[in-house]
Amino acid sequence: MGIFDAFRKDEVTNTKVLVCQFGPDLRPKFDEQVKSDLRVYQRYYPAASSAMFTSIAELRGAAGHRYDILHLFCDVGENGTISDASGDRITGTELLKAAVESGVKLLWIGNDNTQQAYDAGFKTKGLKINAVLTLTRLGSNTSLFLDGLLTRMMAGETLAKAWSVAAEPPGKSVQPDVPRTVSSLGRGNVVLR
Repeated sequence: MGIFDAFRKDEVTNTKVLVCQFGPDLRPKFDEQVKSDLRVYQRYYPAASSAMFTSIAELRGAAGHRYDILHLFCDVGENGTISDASGDRITGTELLKAAVESGVKLLWIGNDNTQQAYDAGFKTKGLKINAVLTLTRLGSNTSLFLDGLLTRMMAGETLAKAWSVAAEPPGKSVQPDVPRTVSSLGRGNVVLR
């Protein structure tokens, strides 16, 4: 990789999006958030789909279906793992690595989890993926923020630039619509159209 490759846009067209929930008991918990975020994605990517997974095997399988964006609602345990009813589990880092291997450009955990859980299990160093891990969703504001972010990318901005402007709009000292997240833009030069 040359020095100029770091500045080159990585443009994806016909972006594939999956908005999903993980866990048998989560449907009532995240239904409205899933529907809200899915509606936003479908405005920009009409083929965006949704799914519900109850096992780690299904979650791993979803990561392997070559989605460009994987927007996941799940509970992350204190030790940074995601577990199913049978006791099978995956660490956040293992999920990120599986996503990278299948070409995912953006993995977004869409619901609130603790900083400690993310710190314990989601190690992004050296991974060529954008990871957004939600700490505080702020209700429907996350969908509004997502809409602004996607609008900018559809206009040709890289994810890093779109994120920077959406998170800190020019002329605004306070951003009440911006969800609190832990973000790692390991592939920030990507444009998802």
